[in-house]
Amino acid sequence: MGRRSIPKSFRKNGPLVVVLHGSSQSAESYDIGSGWSTLADECGVALLFPGQRMTNNLLGSFNWFETGDNQRNGGEPLSIRQMIKQVVDNHAVDPSRIFITGLSSGGAMTSVMLATYPKVFAGGAIIAGLPYRSADNMMEALVRMNGYGSPSDHKLDALVRGASNSTGPWPTISVWHGGSDGTVDSSNADSIVGQWQKINNVEGPNTGGEGRQLSQTGLVRHGRKGCDRAIYYRGNVPRHADQC
Repeated sequence: MGRRSIPKSFRKNGPLVVVLHGSSQSAESYDIGSGWSTLADECGVALLFPGQRMTNNLLGSFNWFETGDNQRNGGEPLSIRQMIKQVVDNHAVDPSRIFITGLSSGGAMTSVMLATYPKVFAGGAIIAGLPYRSADNMMEALVRMNGYGSPSDHKLDALVRGASNSTGPWPTISVWHGGSDGTVDSSNADSIVGQWQKINNVEGPNTGGEGRQLSQTGLVRHGRKGCDRAIYYRGNVPRHADQC
């Protein structure tokens, strides 16, 4: 289930952006609200909007917290991967220019896709999301969303490394989160940064593990070769992004 948008401005070997909606949203409503299709028309970018079925989740959320849907070669990650392959094959997308972004549960599923299929993506933007496998069931998911009990950075790093057989290179990660988000606590953004910091050879302050708070706004962290490997922005947003 989902939709794709290939604008007239798209050219052979152009890029693809995969866009994952949040809870209580559809692919169509998130596209309208975010303006992705308008931007894609202007820039010549192909878009893929995978959509969740209400029969799979009553809130329309991606099941990022279910063990059958947060691992490689199964469930929702495999379905999204197959959708990507079809668009790449049918529309002459450059396979080295595939990106993914998502909001809320879509942001959490973006974490899943980046971890389980790291060689597919050049980069990803996680908006108001959660780290890969910070939860493995609904109860844990609710606790993590409230900012409690997140695994240590060391454990989160190990979960990404164990999610595939990849040894790199790894996708560039961009993390965006409202500092006053009352639905998904912003400490999850800190944990996402901690999850990807070592694997991407990103320089920065010591990660203090659980409970660490990064207060920087507009922080760009550089990899050892001088390339931007992680961007972290915590803005003064009063509500969860899909409620604005």
